[in-house]
Amino acid sequence: MQFPFEQFPALSAIGICRHVFTQRIAGIDVSHDKAEALNRLDAAHREIRNAIGVGDWPLFTAKQIHGNKIAVVDEVGSARRADRGRRSAASLPQQEFPASDGIITNQRGIALGVRVADCCAVYIVDPRTPAIGLVHSGRKGTELGVVPNATRQMIDRFGSDPSSMIVQLSPCIRPPHYEVDFAAEIIRQCRALGMKEIHDSGVCTACDLERYYSYRAEKGKTGRMLALIGMR
Repeated sequence: MQFPFEQFPALSAIGICRHVFTQRIAGIDVSHDKAEALNRLDAAHREIRNAIGVGDWPLFTAKQIHGNKIAVVDEVGSARRADRGRRSAASLPQQEFPASDGIITNQRGIALGVRVADCCAVYIVDPRTPAIGLVHSGRKGTELGVVPNATRQMIDRFGSDPSSMIVQLSPCIRPPHYEVDFAAEIIRQCRALGMKEIHDSGVCTACDLERYYSYRAEKGKTGRMLALIGMR
């Protein structure tokens, strides 16, 4: 069975990345709490990872607490949060970083993932260094500057140049279904840092419940879309 997902032309055109944004999976009852919904979606999401060629790559995800902390998977093969110790990435085929809302790396052959249902998944690619980042940014995370924090850490740790970065915003909730247009604020923040190539899907998750999960529209009992990116 082929499960539905989408890919963004701006990221596909770069050539160094594999990425995906999953859609609603028909036939799976996700009208449960987050943990149970993710458990029910796990097999389908694994199939999608296989379909885009990253099924055997180590997967690093963020716990997502609506904050601005960024985890780092660095060039010496270690995985860490900025204020924590390190562990070997090779020994961790799947790891979730606690108290983090984004991940950055300059390693090839690993996948970064966040899960969203109205919040925005923000993909950041520096094709020159190269390095990548993936950030979960909803209203609170945007107010706390989680995307600028990820960008600054890519600059500090990997030597990335914001003017060379490519940014892609996923589908997320937008007015009139939500009172704040945090996608527009994310774009403003990126431009303020000197990022020039910023792409927005422009799609509202709450407007199309046949394709997407929406936490607000479905009153919290719903699934999550998996956003994923990795460098090959």
